[in-house]
Amino acid sequence: MMSHAANPILVEATRGSMVESFHRGRYVVMKADGTVVAEGGDIDALMYPRSAIKPLLAIPLVESGAADAFKLEDKHIALACSSHNGEEEHANTVKAWLEHIGLSVEMLECAPHYSIHPPAGIKQAGDQITLTKAHNNCSGKHSGFLTTAQHLGDTPAGYINESHPVQQRLIKVLEEMGDCDLSSTPRGIDGCGIPVIGMRLRDLGLAMARMADPSGLDAKRIEAIKRIRKGCAAAPFMVAGTGRFCTGIMEECGEDALVKVGAEGVYCAAFPKQGLGVALKIDDGTQRGAEVAMGAILRQHGVIDDAKAEKLKKYLTPVLTNWAGKYAGDMRPAF
Repeated sequence: MMSHAANPILVEATRGSMVESFHRGRYVVMKADGTVVAEGGDIDALMYPRSAIKPLLAIPLVESGAADAFKLEDKHIALACSSHNGEEEHANTVKAWLEHIGLSVEMLECAPHYSIHPPAGIKQAGDQITLTKAHNNCSGKHSGFLTTAQHLGDTPAGYINESHPVQQRLIKVLEEMGDCDLSSTPRGIDGCGIPVIGMRLRDLGLAMARMADPSGLDAKRIEAIKRIRKGCAAAPFMVAGTGRFCTGIMEECGEDALVKVGAEGVYCAAFPKQGLGVALKIDDGTQRGAEVAMGAILRQHGVIDDAKAEKLKKYLTPVLTNWAGKYAGDMRPAF
């Protein structure tokens, strides 16, 4: 069970001369050999990794040969790792991808919704765009699942069920990358319908460290991981979208930082140059806390230098304003 002993305060929100709110959480920065480089809070407590593990879930798409068989491009690999905004460019690319492999958006087992980027969502409503399942922010990941199923001859229907070969393969990849047994950990259902699997934060950190430094893994997996890192760095807009932390960081850092958000205050990252993996979880589930904490870790481990930090400050240390746009306070790391 999740520990409720107080985890450290990782992020503070100020207003005027006072800290008004704060976010507690836990994080781990690891090497691929299991060495913990930095940590805070209870890293052995279970958590749901949510969408932060999508780069790990993309491994079978490449490793199975499906990506090559269907001649997928960087943008498709990035979409397979994405929690995209559901902007038109995302939805149209997913639709074309599925048609390219002989399937349709109707095969997706996630639900349509307006873009999570408010201006895009308002425009979709105003233009009376017919929303499809391709607009779901997880449609890229689901397209990756369908592509793998299509290549390996699995029945596509029901691919979101835990008993389906697609999901069984994913659980195996998580166990191998995190060096853990997930057979009896808690289960839940994610926003897009797939199972969520309880993992220790430490094991998730190890899995991400192996994304950063896969040298100890077999050749096929090394190749798959490098392809995933390259795809996300080459098409960062597809990983998230307009105004998003993941996209902004990767546009600036390229392959030096694979960063991925998950719901409920989760973030994961791989820093290939440093050979480090990161997993963090904000106790109260807020994304704003998770982003500022991840930004601090990017700074602390030298992935983002002063010059890059200046360019990325709206993501790293967001300013709080009132409705008139007047400065009111700051979000800042506290660790």
